[in-house]
Amino acid sequence: MNILITGSSQGIGRGIAELFLKKGHNVIGIDRQKSTIDHECYTHYICDVRKIDSLPQLPEVNVLINNAGTQNEDDIDINLKALIRVTEKYGVQENIKSVLNIGSASAHTGAEFPEYCASKGGVLAYTKNVAMRVAKYGATCNSLDPGGVITPLNECVMNDPALWAEIMDETPLRRWATVEEIAEWAYFLTVTNTFCTGQSILVDGGESINYNFVWKD
Repeated sequence: MNILITGSSQGIGRGIAELFLKKGHNVIGIDRQKSTIDHECYTHYICDVRKIDSLPQLPEVNVLINNAGTQNEDDIDINLKALIRVTEKYGVQENIKSVLNIGSASAHTGAEFPEYCASKGGVLAYTKNVAMRVAKYGATCNSLDPGGVITPLNECVMNDPALWAEIMDETPLRRWATVEEIAEWAYFLTVTNTFCTGQSILVDGGESINYNFVWKD
C-alpha cells in the first residue's frame, strides 16, 4: 500500500515511516525539513503543511497518517487547520483504507498549553467527522493520542532530574512510551484494524488519570 505520513523527518513520524518500510509498504513523507531515511520505497517532499498550494500531487494514497504537529508555534494552524487540509486533499477519497490522526492525551485532559489543547481537542471532533465520511469506502479513521514519548523534542524535561521525577510521579507506569511503541500502535490502527473507527485511543501510561501537566516555566 501507499502510506502518506506528515512530519516524517524525526520523532514519532520517522519511527512510523521506518516501521511501514520494514513491513514492505511504499512510504511518502512530507515535512518542512529534509529526511535522512534512505530506502528505495521512501519518497520525501519538503513543504509546509500550512500552505495548501505547496502540497504535492501524489499517486493513490491508501493510508494517511497525520503526524505533523508543533507546540507553541501556530498550534491551531499546524495541528488542526493544516491537518484538515491534508486530510481533505489526500484522505477523503475512494482509494483510502484508513486515516490516523496523531493527537495528544492533553486533548482529553486540557492539562497543557491553551492553544495546544484546543488544537488537539479539535482533532478529536474532526476524527469523528472524517470517520463518518470515509465509511462509505470501507475505511476507518481514528486518532492515536499519546502522553509522554521519548523524543528529542522532549529533552528539556527528560534531562531535568527534578521535573522528570515529578512527571514520573504523575505517570502510573512510571515511564514514557518509546517511538517504536507508538509506531506499532499506528500500524495496528491503520493496517490490522478494519472495524474500530471514529475513536480516540489514549496511549499514555495512565498519565491522563491524574490530569496534571508538568513542564518547564
